[in-house]
Amino acid sequence: MKRFLIFIAALGWFSCENSESDIKALSGKKIQKDESIKVESFLSQGGVVKARLTAPVMLRVMAQMGVDTPYVEFPKKLHVDFYNEQKMVESRLDSKYGRYFESLNKVYLRDSVKVISIKGDTLTCDDLWWDQSQQKFYTDKPAKLRSPDNFIDAKFGLEATQDFKDIKFKEVKDSRILTEEGAVPSGQ
Repeated sequence: MKRFLIFIAALGWFSCENSESDIKALSGKKIQKDESIKVESFLSQGGVVKARLTAPVMLRVMAQMGVDTPYVEFPKKLHVDFYNEQKMVESRLDSKYGRYFESLNKVYLRDSVKVISIKGDTLTCDDLWWDQSQQKFYTDKPAKLRSPDNFIDAKFGLEATQDFKDIKFKEVKDSRILTEEGAVPSGQ
């Protein structure tokens, strides 16, 4: 019986050995992700629908090593229709990637970002922030705005209201008035 107990104790002693990396892997912070497919989501403020978002994939990330702020990620692409007070679409947004920081109420967009207003203004850039609380777009990266009658290329970005009624460009690199056919008049 004594030998049996020594054998069991020895078996337990040798089987419980873990390397330091195994212990860190088991006890370290884990990324908690929820995945949704074919997403359709509505944003409302004060009971009024302000936007409709669609995306093929949405990831909700709860905790990540070194990041305290939970976020929602759209890794494949996203589309947003923004509504005015009359519940009509006032602008549309498309991007290949987006990340919504819940606690900041801001969305970071990158890779082929395009915003089109109902007036036909089209903003294109590689990098854009949308402040949901202030209903404003902004970027410090190059941005181009083409409207039915002009073209503006901003070297260091812009700030714009969501409906494009107020736009401030940062160091305009190129600005042209367009003809009715959408071409630049000769001599410019």
